[in-house]
Amino acid sequence: MTAREAIMQLQEGMNSTTIGQKHIVDRLIMGLLADGNVLIEGLPGLAKTRVVHSMADLIESKFSRIQFTPDLSPSDVMGEERRYNDNGKTVMRFHEGAIFGNIILADEINRAPAKVQSAMLEAMEEKQVTVAGVTHKLPKLFVVIATQNPIEQDGTYPLSEAQKDRFLMHVNIDYVDMESEFQMVKMIREERRQPKTVHEKIPQELIFAARDEVSMVTISDALGHYMIDLVFATRYPMRYRRQLAVMIERGVSPRGSLALSQCAQAHAWMKGKSEVEVEDVHEVIRDVFHHRLEITEHALLNERTKEEIIGIILENVPLPKV
Repeated sequence: MTAREAIMQLQEGMNSTTIGQKHIVDRLIMGLLADGNVLIEGLPGLAKTRVVHSMADLIESKFSRIQFTPDLSPSDVMGEERRYNDNGKTVMRFHEGAIFGNIILADEINRAPAKVQSAMLEAMEEKQVTVAGVTHKLPKLFVVIATQNPIEQDGTYPLSEAQKDRFLMHVNIDYVDMESEFQMVKMIREERRQPKTVHEKIPQELIFAARDEVSMVTISDALGHYMIDLVFATRYPMRYRRQLAVMIERGVSPRGSLALSQCAQAHAWMKGKSEVEVEDVHEVIRDVFHHRLEITEHALLNERTKEEIIGIILENVPLPKV
């Protein structure tokens, strides 16, 4: 099996268990290929947890689910030094926390206070955790997929800007169409009647091979400058259009530039291309910019959405010359 065949098998398997959510499936695979973390936002019951479980079931990996709650402590996530009796002597040994896995589901991440959220920062950025002054490396295959509910505010703690910036993409998940929901109900009914089908798991080596292929997808200098131009339009909106200046409070960070490039490469590779095109950038830009773009009170009062503002940016930044 080639790396591309493995990813196609993963995509097909995930779509078969989460009907009507192709967008979120593609974004999770994109995050896997770009070696980045993904934040999923959506109402309860929209298969957020199911789709992550599906990915973990199809890959040779250790799955770890962390249910974020107000009483969760950093040691629950990272681990802690524990005392053990070794032939009459007291010794300290590190006990790994839930973060030590390959695919980590951080369920309802905004329900935990800042001290717990901050415990995730080092892991998400540097793939390691430091406990009692000792650094412990996380697995080579390590992806955090976090979920949050957009409508519940009581008992939640908004993610800090630094925390949000660690996510490669912020993906909104919505209701499926009527036929997809009918097929979903039918599928769940069938699953309860008969044993779950056991799929052959995809080796991690093929995931790493796919990542290597994604990194080889080329980006022309003209397109590279175009992507930076899009980022700078969020930081210096007055240069592009006066309307943008009254709608954007804070622009996209340098991590956003890197994320846009990586996601465009992953999208192009998934489409069978060897070079990134403008349409690949346009396909991923909203997921990359959404959580990094802060809009003004003026924009909120006028019921402007981030998606609309990103659309205005795309209209006003000149396309690259071929």
